[in-house]
Amino acid sequence: MNYYVYIMSNPARTVLYTGVTNDLERRVQSHKLKLEYGFTRRYNCVDLVYFEDTDNSYSAIEREKQIKKMRRAKKETLIDVLNKDRVDLSANWNI
Repeated sequence: MNYYVYIMSNPARTVLYTGVTNDLERRVQSHKLKLEYGFTRRYNCVDLVYFEDTDNSYSAIEREKQIKKMRRAKKETLIDVLNKDRVDLSANWNI
C-alpha cells in the first residue's frame, strides 16, 4: 500500500495545506468538493501542488510533520522541485 504526503493550495497560491493519506485521488477529490469543514474548505485549498509517496505509513506521518514545521520559503522550494509552475497536479484526473 502507498501512503502520500501532499500539499494543497488555493488558486491564488497564498495558502498551503499539508496532509497525509493512503488514497491521494479520493482525498484530493474530498478537498475539491469541500466535503469536510475545516482549513482547506475555509481557505479554498483545491489545487494539488505537491505530493510524494512511500510504502510506510509511519514514514508518511513523520514526513508530514517535518513539512508542517518548515517555514513557508522552504515549502515553496520543495514545491518548486516537482512543480515549478505551481499547476494543479490533479487537473487531468477524473475527479
